[in-house]
Amino acid sequence: MTDTVNYLLDADKLSRRLSADAGVYDISIKLQRGDILGLLGLNGAGKSTTLRLLTGTLVPDSGDVRISGDSMREAPLQARRKIGYLPDQPPLYNDMRVESYLRFCAKLRLVAKAEQQSNVEAVLNECDLQSVKKNRIGQLSKGFRQRVGLAQALVHKPHVLLLDEPSNGLDPNQMMGMRNIIKQTGEKQAVIFSTHLLAEAQAVCNRIAVVHKGKLIHEDKVTGDNKQLEDLFTGLSADDTQAASA
Repeated sequence: MTDTVNYLLDADKLSRRLSADAGVYDISIKLQRGDILGLLGLNGAGKSTTLRLLTGTLVPDSGDVRISGDSMREAPLQARRKIGYLPDQPPLYNDMRVESYLRFCAKLRLVAKAEQQSNVEAVLNECDLQSVKKNRIGQLSKGFRQRVGLAQALVHKPHVLLLDEPSNGLDPNQMMGMRNIIKQTGEKQAVIFSTHLLAEAQAVCNRIAVVHKGKLIHEDKVTGDNKQLEDLFTGLSADDTQAASA
């Protein structure tokens, strides 16, 4: 076995063409425990497509993803069981109560029966949902619904957590709560979350990758001074604005 087993996530040259103008090309990402990677890019840059390739919900034209050594091509079920995923639209059932829904998710994720309730209790605490665990999901605020979505992604104790713009639509207090949960999760697992907000990525991540027009054009550690990254992102925004007005 190769040294890829040392990485919780090892994506090697992923490519998928969706149309003449859309797709991602030669995306490579390696994450170890404790890594929180902000996948940064403008709207339409390819962030969501990249996450779908990493989760196995979209099959690449070329390349592979390994999750703790398991290949998405060769052992897809084993690889997917080690992934937690929160898409941009959380997979929630509005008529279910929070605790019952999370127990249902644990069963779907094949958590051992003896561990299901303890796992549910753990994510209720981690995501600060104890006060609403008997409430119907459809009656919750946007912030609590996002937390429930995050809890379902964590209930099976995945090795890798993938989040698609988890703070989108949240107010400042809710956003701060989501950031804290992501930071705590990232201490035990590897996390990728996509965003088009540079400040959000800088506040949460220890690494940042920039996707533009389907290609990974920049990756670096987060430091106290990210002037180069700010200039790069500002330049991308300016280029897209000029292209749209041409």
